Amino acid sequence: MELLVVITIGAILAALVLASVSKAKQRAQQILCAGNLHQLSVGLQNILSVNEGYPPVMPWIGQIERVGLGITQPPTNYSRTGVWRCPAAVWNKDNPVFGPFPDPEINYYGYNAFGVEITTNNSIEPLGLFGHAGARSSAKEPTVSVPSDMMAISDCFDFQGLLERRPLNWFESYGNTTARHHGKANVVFCDGHVESPTLKFLFEDTSDAALSRWNRDHLPHREILSP
Repeated sequence: MELLVVITIGAILAALVLASVSKAKQRAQQILCAGNLHQLSVGLQNILSVNEGYPPVMPWIGQIERVGLGITQPPTNYSRTGVWRCPAAVWNKDNPVFGPFPDPEINYYGYNAFGVEITTNNSIEPLGLFGHAGARSSAKEPTVSVPSDMMAISDCFDFQGLLERRPLNWFESYGNTTARHHGKANVVFCDGHVESPTLKFLFEDTSDAALSRWNRDHLPHREILSP
């Protein structure tokens, strides 16, 4: 009986230790991911100082790597290594959207290209960092009304390299979306600071505070959301 008690206590202690180690690992991964985004924000600010505009959507990753970070000859697959790789992200390679390729193009961080899109004069106006003239144009720095409250780059949850406002269940089949950072996402803003909002606030909250940070004009544009 005494031996059983000792074994039971040992099992409980082991479970507690493992839980603590797991939480510490996840916290360390979140901190490392936030550090990655801080480095990417340095590249973003360098581009702003040179071009007076944000990187074009195509290719925003290459622009930050080569122009912003000054790495003119990056190694192969650089976009999946170093500061471009979130250590907590796990992708579901069995998801059909990855296609038949054994090593699909995966992006761990996403660019706020579109924000909330509105229709003006029979055309779509993306209020993110997408340029007016197309995917290879640049949104000029003065067009961002409140850089400290305008999202620029975030954890990417569908591997495509864009930060898009979609319902959370949209991302579930891609990997460990909700578990990656304890239900949060790391986000760097246009002024360079990093925050970790909850996924529900980021993707599902319809308050002015939640919606306006998607858009260059810092307005929520709630009127165009789906009912």
